[in-house]
Amino acid sequence: MRIKNKNKDTEVTKDTKDRPWAGPSTRRRPFTFGPHPRHTLVSLSFLPSLSFLPFVSFVPFVSSLAAALMFSGCRQDMHDQPKYVPLRESTFFTDLRSARPLVEGTVARGHLHDDPLLYVGKVNGQDATVFPFRVDAAVMARGRERFDIFCAPCHGRTGQGDGMVVLRGYRRPPSIHQDRLRDAPVGHFFDVVTNGFGAMPDYAAQIRAEDRWAIIAYVRALQLSGHATLDEVPVAERDKIR
Repeated sequence: MRIKNKNKDTEVTKDTKDRPWAGPSTRRRPFTFGPHPRHTLVSLSFLPSLSFLPFVSFVPFVSSLAAALMFSGCRQDMHDQPKYVPLRESTFFTDLRSARPLVEGTVARGHLHDDPLLYVGKVNGQDATVFPFRVDAAVMARGRERFDIFCAPCHGRTGQGDGMVVLRGYRRPPSIHQDRLRDAPVGHFFDVVTNGFGAMPDYAAQIRAEDRWAIIAYVRALQLSGHATLDEVPVAERDKIR
């Protein structure tokens, strides 16, 4: 069924048989130049009526555009932080240093280290001759594990100074079985592991103090095994070394 609208520029069609779900549709006149029944210049009848373009739909677009233009020139964000980079001068302090020294007497949590024997290996300023804790089977097992990880690459598994790093050109360390090192106090080994000696770097950052002592206990066991006699081996263990 076709219904003619009073407006000559618009023709409304309604077909309830073929498209029962569709409402009336509007077909407008094509774009034309020249005289128009209602306009003397250019026909704009092809544009939708303002009633079909709610003004509200333009508000979010205009607001977003204005915000983008306003904040595009603003740099007061992560690009310009109120902070000091290392060694930068500061006019706030009288010494002009932005990095402040620690307050006198301040100790970081977990770094008190008030036991000189455990953390320095010294007793009255001298290399210690005793261990700071009891050496048992668990300590020896821990010492062997740490020794194989950190020491064996240079010193070898038996302490002869023939580790894989040495075989590939690194400076050979002295054997721990030398009389000089066999007679050295345990505090000497702790100092060497902590602070380094000669070509050997320090391992204070890699090995905690308790593990350093465990390594030294295992070194003592290696030194003893390298000069032990069969009579000093327990009877139950003698069959393993024959």
